[in-house]
Amino acid sequence: MFVDYAKVKVKSGKGGNGVVAFRKEKHVPKGGPAGGHGGRGGDVFVRADSSLWTLQDVKYRKKYAAENGKDGGGRKKTGRDGKSVTIDVPLGTVIKDQENEQVLADLCEDDEIVKIAAGGKGGLGNSAFATSTNRAPRKATSGQPGEVKNLIFELKIPSDVGLVGLPNAGKSTLISRLSNAQPKIAEYPFTTLTPNRGIVKYGAYHSFLMADIPGLIEGAHQGKGLGHRFLRHLERTKILVFLIEITEENPEKTYDLLNNELNQHLDIFHDKPRLMVFSKNDIVDDDKKVEFNKDIPYLSISAVTGDGLEQFIDRVVELLGDEKNG
Repeated sequence: MFVDYAKVKVKSGKGGNGVVAFRKEKHVPKGGPAGGHGGRGGDVFVRADSSLWTLQDVKYRKKYAAENGKDGGGRKKTGRDGKSVTIDVPLGTVIKDQENEQVLADLCEDDEIVKIAAGGKGGLGNSAFATSTNRAPRKATSGQPGEVKNLIFELKIPSDVGLVGLPNAGKSTLISRLSNAQPKIAEYPFTTLTPNRGIVKYGAYHSFLMADIPGLIEGAHQGKGLGHRFLRHLERTKILVFLIEITEENPEKTYDLLNNELNQHLDIFHDKPRLMVFSKNDIVDDDKKVEFNKDIPYLSISAVTGDGLEQFIDRVVELLGDEKNG
């Protein structure tokens, strides 16, 4: 099950208390202070794991708590530190504070790890308070409390290529034909309700990662048709591929609609390289001429028959090369 949003409560451990204790030595009725310090409370970490694809486990667990530190002991023994907790998440996970939606972490690299809640410091035993004028202090301090945070975990999937189009434009068919992805495919709108990713191989040892984003509708940038959820998965794509069905009467108008939804969502989409692709050319006559009056590269394909797919991959690789070198 694909989950890209979760609300989570985390709590780091409380520090252990310091203690009051004195040395007990033979022939020394009143030994010096020997109270140990409390151990530190456990921390809460979040770690990016490239093998994960969903926030499902995080969503259903909901709460994570680190262990409290142990109290100090006699003979200046420091209490054991509390065990920390690590939450594993997919690459592209953004962590926000629920109260103000401030971004606390953005994990984009495999094995990247951040401390999201620090454990409390241990209290001091009475051995820390001995002075030249007070050689037998009876003072110790309590451990500091841990941090409690209510967080939002939001996934923005990273990919090389993001497929953009209206519902039922053929995006799922294309990614299933070119990669190992197995999205649900049917001849009705909104078949795809969650992003799908697939690895497209080319040449002997090369590949790129392609994401099929659910279809966008007018008003997506305002949240219509779950638009906010879908659009954020395009934020980290390197290039955009617009898919428009070849029978569309006014492809420029459809492109403008899709492009406007992206640009209204975030300004970063203005500068992303892009390719225009007319899909389903198997349902029209072979002599139909494709025309597109926009200053971006375009071609026509059929994911069903395979027509144009090699050219499509070549164009994508070319754009990715320009993006990487630029």
